[in-house]
Amino acid sequence: MQKIVAVVVFPGVQSLDVTGPMDVFSEANRFLVAEDHYRLEVIGAERGAMSCSNGLSLNAHRHFSEARQAYDLLLVAGGPQLPFMHLGAGFDAWLREACGRARRFGSICNGAFMLARAGLLEGRTVTTHWGDAAALAQLCPSTRVEADRLYVQDRQLYTSAGVSAGIDLSLFLLAQDHGPDVALSVAKRLVVFTQRAGGQSQFSPFLAPHAEPTSTVAQVQAYVLAHLNGDLTIADLANAVNMSPRSFSRVFTREAKVTPAEFVEQARVDAARVMLESTRAPLKTVAWQCGFRDAQHMRSVFNRRLGVTPQRFRLNFGALA
Repeated sequence: MQKIVAVVVFPGVQSLDVTGPMDVFSEANRFLVAEDHYRLEVIGAERGAMSCSNGLSLNAHRHFSEARQAYDLLLVAGGPQLPFMHLGAGFDAWLREACGRARRFGSICNGAFMLARAGLLEGRTVTTHWGDAAALAQLCPSTRVEADRLYVQDRQLYTSAGVSAGIDLSLFLLAQDHGPDVALSVAKRLVVFTQRAGGQSQFSPFLAPHAEPTSTVAQVQAYVLAHLNGDLTIADLANAVNMSPRSFSRVFTREAKVTPAEFVEQARVDAARVMLESTRAPLKTVAWQCGFRDAQHMRSVFNRRLGVTPQRFRLNFGALA
């Protein structure tokens, strides 16, 4: 039976949030009999042409006020300014009703804010772009925001992380509809992973606030990077900047927004990621050079921080794989 997939767009929408999922379901039609084809529809928050955040222009098939049917899947796209936008009470009311009629509904990237403002995330578990997770959690205190998931299913609600994760979610939904073989065929056509292991932290950088070169934070960061396979205790780091351990820990945490131990562990993970991506060094060598006790310790830290083992990370991202 033909399924109708609709994507909601608005001025300033991120174009890949729209085209990524649509290409997944469009490509799926190549591998499905005619009666199982997906029909794709773009629903506009405004009438006429709408500019995407990258300057492309989109024309929706219909205005939201004209979209009254029960969709099999209704997705709202995201955009850079969406956390600060409100499309109005009339749109929110339509979205609540449309999602109530749909068999499945959800969001791409920070499109979750659109669902939140329509009251559709209360008490739910969701994800969004890692850079917007804290703001979404503040907007919806009753919502559990899992910032390191590529996509999350909570009953009929499906949410995905930043931009390209909309493709991951769409492949997941496709596999639910027609099995993993069809999803794999589409993934091969699009040259993407059928299912990426791990979460957003595999792709998002560890960002410490900018530090002046002569600051305590900058000096410690430089020292850590130069001595990754050392002990790097609080005492070691405090000694490197001629401070007492207690004062150092307080100053570093205040200025870097992470504890010294968290910074050291993430620096080791980042260094290991570079080695795994660019060399064939054995895991025990990578672990030693990056300051982990052994390969098992590195595996445990990778699983906790990235949701993926070092070996799987290398298989996914290694240039020499």
